Amino acid sequence: MRTKKGIVTSNKMNMTIVVTVHSYKTHPKYKKRFRVSKKFYAHDPEKKFQIGDEVVIYETRPLSKLKRWTVVAPKAEVATK
Repeated sequence: MRTKKGIVTSNKMNMTIVVTVHSYKTHPKYKKRFRVSKKFYAHDPEKKFQIGDEVVIYETRPLSKLKRWTVVAPKAEVATK
């Protein structure tokens, strides 16, 4: 099960949140690291996450056209377990 950590950037949809995940890539020629962002649509059935919350999402079966991730828990809860 793949997991990713990110920040909630939108919660306007019904039972869906948008999570932005930042990662770093290295330029193949110049070897400089730069940050890239990707947005993931995640299932939030309880609608408890707000914009700015740090969450952990995991990959699931397709739930809709774009939604393939589900929220596990806030990042702070996963770190303490």
